[in-house]
Amino acid sequence: MDLMNTKALLAAGLTATILLAACSPNPEDDGRIQVAASFYPLEFLVNEIGQDNVTLIALTPEGGEPHDLELAPAQARHISSADLVVYQSGFQSTVDKAIEERAPEHVVDAGIYATLPLTDEHEHEDETDEEHAEHGETDPHFWLDTTLYSQAAQDVADALADVDPDNADTYLANANSLITTLTELDEEYAARLSTCTHDSVVVTHAAFGYLAEKYDFHQIAISGIDPEAEPSPARVREVKAAIDDLGLPMVFFETLVSPKVAETLASDLGITTGVLDPIEGLTSDDDTYLTIMANNLNALTTGMECTQ
Repeated sequence: MDLMNTKALLAAGLTATILLAACSPNPEDDGRIQVAASFYPLEFLVNEIGQDNVTLIALTPEGGEPHDLELAPAQARHISSADLVVYQSGFQSTVDKAIEERAPEHVVDAGIYATLPLTDEHEHEDETDEEHAEHGETDPHFWLDTTLYSQAAQDVADALADVDPDNADTYLANANSLITTLTELDEEYAARLSTCTHDSVVVTHAAFGYLAEKYDFHQIAISGIDPEAEPSPARVREVKAAIDDLGLPMVFFETLVSPKVAETLASDLGITTGVLDPIEGLTSDDDTYLTIMANNLNALTTGMECTQ
């Protein structure tokens, strides 16, 4: 299946039928299943699998940086009242705390898929002890691995079927459709990244370990796992040297944090910049997980000078 056609179909299926209740303190009880999701990749799964049968309560505001989330009291109450809560333990401490305190009955914890170790020797050098403790020893961005993301999709479908057995067949069918699309996306990534001049990319923060692991390239992170950490002068010099040594043509920045460091680095070296999005949140109403993954693939093929 052509990915652009797939994106159009999925984007169409994502429209007005799902109510986003992040800004509403009391989502209306219209008989649909109320599902609280902690940040965008999990919201996308709920939307795609639940569709008309669910009301989504988005805990992270649209365009917000999920690392920085502080739950308002009304949002914390949603965790108690929702029929299902979908979150990722170890990623947002304020949500972890609310889950522990509120003890919702039905929970999907996608944190079980965030198992990739932080192996880069520079991952933590610019983090405080508090930041290091919050992010732990694993990369949280598992959703960039379509295989792991498919497994999380199945978990969401199973949980919705448990909460709402009358619509179980619909949830499972929707999940199967999404998993098929994710499998096709994986195949396209594998094909297009198989013939590249370079096997490394420079990124603003170390969010792309799952992509790098799955498709056999290296990420060179200017900062560590915290997207807002300032790199040390020594780290900037190291990255500049790596770019020169490897002859890399591009430095990538992302959408929810300042591009200043990446732009300055690229300007100093006379190379270009591009966007590589870790999909922690959306900055455009026209974007979805699938459209951003397609854009990321195009960016990677440009940055690594691939021939397909």
